[in-house]
Amino acid sequence: MAATLAACSPAEGAATPAQTGPAGELRLGYFANVTHAPALVGVGRGLFAARLKAAGTPTLTTQVFNAGPAAIEALNAGAVDAAFVGPNPAINGFIQSSGDALRIVAGSTSGGAQLVVRTGITSVHDLVGTDLATPQLGGTQDVALRSWLHDQGLRSPLSGGGDVTITPTDNAQTFQLFTDHRIDGAWLPEPWASRLVLEGGAHVLVDEKDLWPGGSFVTTQLIVSRRYLAAHPDTVRALLQGLQDSVDWLHANPGSAAGAVNAQLVATGGKPLSDQVLARAFAETAFSTDPLAATLKTSLAHAVAAGTAHQASIDGIYDLRLLNELRRQSATAPVSAAGLGKE
Repeated sequence: MAATLAACSPAEGAATPAQTGPAGELRLGYFANVTHAPALVGVGRGLFAARLKAAGTPTLTTQVFNAGPAAIEALNAGAVDAAFVGPNPAINGFIQSSGDALRIVAGSTSGGAQLVVRTGITSVHDLVGTDLATPQLGGTQDVALRSWLHDQGLRSPLSGGGDVTITPTDNAQTFQLFTDHRIDGAWLPEPWASRLVLEGGAHVLVDEKDLWPGGSFVTTQLIVSRRYLAAHPDTVRALLQGLQDSVDWLHANPGSAAGAVNAQLVATGGKPLSDQVLARAFAETAFSTDPLAATLKTSLAHAVAAGTAHQASIDGIYDLRLLNELRRQSATAPVSAAGLGKE
């Protein structure tokens, strides 16, 4: 049965008949990171564009972000319609808009985040007095670091100071600061963790997968503007088809995947990564459209502990109906919203 996204009340984003149908354009945000490999491959190999065009949406425009909070700001401002982001920016965007701004419609990537530090730091006790970096305040790695420090009994106030100083910094600048010995480490997504280890002499103090049951946690998922989803479900369905095509391609082409991602990283204005960095980064990540919804309440708890979010309901944050429709059509088991939305 095809999923129907028209709703019965304005609170659910019901669209009038005149508003529905394929959109003329989809504006998509993503990061130039290996943890966004499905987005990079989907854009670079034309998988998104092909599905969108076939569904009646001829134009795909893209915008590259450094971290999730900036992507959420763009979504709220109407500058993008959909974006690949981590769980914590999505949670914040949902809570701050009282559930109005966005819906999580699919997963993308699990894993691929580590706290890497300089020589001489071998335990949590060695972190007292250090300067660490994360990609952006309130981003998924920022929350992971602050909540982990909180669990270890160390203070890292948002206002600065405390036992550990955390400075949200662009990933490329973080690499330079670390190699210049101006910071002591960083909690980073791939490929930046691998770059600091292999090219900057860092070592891993905390691998985030060790903090989660079974080692599975969401690093990247796909969100869509609630209004766009309600008005243009055919376009969102096509985007999800393109995402599944991209994930399938990554699984089917392990020998070519790193090269395809590298090519798109260069196309976004970055520098090519070494084969060693790519190999290590890919070994740390896994790709799936399952958003691992059962982990999201833990992500919220981490954000509350970190001081970047307040305790609030995230009921309704998922709308997995279109994804599960596609999964059933391909004889793949549907995924759960863990009681936090529609499936």
